[in-house]
Amino acid sequence: MDVQMPYIDGIEAIKQIRASTDPEIAATPIVALNSLAMSGDRERFMAAGANAYLSKPFTVRSLLSIVRELLLGAKPAQ
Repeated sequence: MDVQMPYIDGIEAIKQIRASTDPEIAATPIVALNSLAMSGDRERFMAAGANAYLSKPFTVRSLLSIVRELLLGAKPAQ
């Protein structure tokens, strides 16, 4: 989930996904990606329902590691 998107920001999109009445959609793993990381951002996105948070620039390896952990049902190490 990119944090800055046109029409809706990432936090609102996360909240809408988590509020879905479809349990599969509501449980979709979400990694928040932010290019303008500021103090407290990680906490805001995690509180909105993100499963993990990365600030840009990030490595493909770190993203793949988080995705792998989420798909295997483990809590991502941050």
